[in-house]
Amino acid sequence: MPHQSDISINVPKFLPSSISEQTQKVNDQLIQMGQNDPKWWKVGAAKYREMYWAGELPFPAPTVLDGKPFHMPSREKGRDIPCRLMLPSESEEPIKGVFMYIHGGGWTLFDEVSVDPYLKNVANSATLAVLSIGYRLAPENPYPAGPEDCIDAAEWLIANAESQFGVGLSFMGGGSAGGHLSLLTTFHLRKAHPNFHLRGLVLDYGIYDLSLLPSARNFDSTLILPLEAISHFITAFIPTSSSQDLRSPSISPFYAELSKLGSLPPALFICGTKDPLLDDSIMMGIKWMMSGHEAVIKIFEGAAHGFTHFGDELDAAVEARNVTAEFLREKIGVRVEV
Repeated sequence: MPHQSDISINVPKFLPSSISEQTQKVNDQLIQMGQNDPKWWKVGAAKYREMYWAGELPFPAPTVLDGKPFHMPSREKGRDIPCRLMLPSESEEPIKGVFMYIHGGGWTLFDEVSVDPYLKNVANSATLAVLSIGYRLAPENPYPAGPEDCIDAAEWLIANAESQFGVGLSFMGGGSAGGHLSLLTTFHLRKAHPNFHLRGLVLDYGIYDLSLLPSARNFDSTLILPLEAISHFITAFIPTSSSQDLRSPSISPFYAELSKLGSLPPALFICGTKDPLLDDSIMMGIKWMMSGHEAVIKIFEGAAHGFTHFGDELDAAVEARNVTAEFLREKIGVRVEV
């Protein structure tokens, strides 16, 4: 009788033959668009941000919906953290929880307003108040500025969400750098607030080892996030760190000893197979389960980095958003085990 592996994967998900024509067409278009991108590290991060909002990049300018500005105090007297509050549209149901969302952009680009459609989808699909955090960006504000702002926002919500929204902080999550910051913040909360428990984490294609796992080191495509861009993002975020420094758990959550953090929340890991950070989601999700905690790893055939923010013309994006909504609705009704 052949031996059966204790760990199994859905192999067809990872085969090139599983990539649909639709997804391949979108990827080809993204690669072509990227050829005309001016590269933020060449024009400067501040200029690139201006170009993004002005619609001067090959990629579409952000869509702004009906979110409201919201501010939280930081640890520095007199400096607030800008946030974006998105509520469900015309819902007769009471708000069921607060979702703290941390945007991506390599700790360098985008802001709390640039992901309105995603925020609205989460708010509507799970009847949540969603707060997008405008943390300080590199290179103007390198590590630990961004993580500190996310921690300050989370701690403020722990203390004030009930009085502000009638419900407590229930979920946290983000994409790319936002996934990374979500885990750093979660691990801090487990140590500083051991009696507080999130209902779940939503982690889209995050980077959890800043010294880079093989899928990132070996990524030979220019699809959305080439290796050159990853290297510039990390250097902007942590300018003077060695590879060994980058493996500190305070920087790379992949190296945290999860078994020593107590009860971790259920985590949803989402990633596409054409994402250089694929290893990060798979390995972090497996470590999560190995430590005795619930993790769901959802892999999307051929999907590129950032695909959950693509429009309804990409089936994988729609499916990923539906998976997220189902995860959130399921966890809203689950009693948190202390």
